[in-house]
Amino acid sequence: MIRVGHLYPEYLNIYADRGNIAVLERRAAARGHELRIEPVTLGTTLTPGAHDLLYVGGGQDREQAMIAPDLAARRASLQAAVDGGAALLAVCGGYQLLGRGYRGRDGSWMEGVGLFPHETVAGETRMIGDVLLESSLDEARGRTIAGFENHAGRTLLDAGASPLGRVVAGYGNDGTSGYEGCRLGTAIGTYLHGPLLPRNPWFADLLLSWAVAHAAGSQPEPLAPLDDDLEHAAHAVAAARARARGGRPA
Repeated sequence: MIRVGHLYPEYLNIYADRGNIAVLERRAAARGHELRIEPVTLGTTLTPGAHDLLYVGGGQDREQAMIAPDLAARRASLQAAVDGGAALLAVCGGYQLLGRGYRGRDGSWMEGVGLFPHETVAGETRMIGDVLLESSLDEARGRTIAGFENHAGRTLLDAGASPLGRVVAGYGNDGTSGYEGCRLGTAIGTYLHGPLLPRNPWFADLLLSWAVAHAAGSQPEPLAPLDDDLEHAAHAVAAARARARGGRPA
């Protein structure tokens, strides 16, 4: 049994981000693992150690502002979960909210969780389009990650922070650094929508391997391979589109 905490599913679910959960569920079942998915939302408790994987999707500005205080109040629980080896994936708005905070164009400050070593500031224009990364993860260095980004925020990593990958095509965290996402132990944040995991099966399996290890109290090991011909084809199409457009609008 793999226990998944899906944070604010009714508020943070744009660009089909909920599809990431469906992919994790299917790929876990193919290896004989059952996923028990529990919503963690306003009025519910997040208990450290209760979940093997935590997931935070993306949302509109209004929804992000609505849940931000509640999410920030869970700072200690989220930090304890990641420190304990639970896997975590945060996408777009969730990625921003798990940093120290978001500075609006009017100078306002929205407090974040402070898990990831970054801050986000509002930009004048949105960064939209297909994006392709070269993985910076030690477990998959050099592999490619394809997705779609749509964000006005510029996320600025602290010096020494570990990005998810190097931008091959697209904007990434801030449009200038050449990097996208952030990795902290078994926690990964990224701007990539799409949803992300259907077209990057190895990435889904990496997260699952961390969750399986947490559930078993063991060290992560690679999962048995699956027939991913369709997934690889989807990745190839997305990667080619990103390279052709440079991740920018046509």
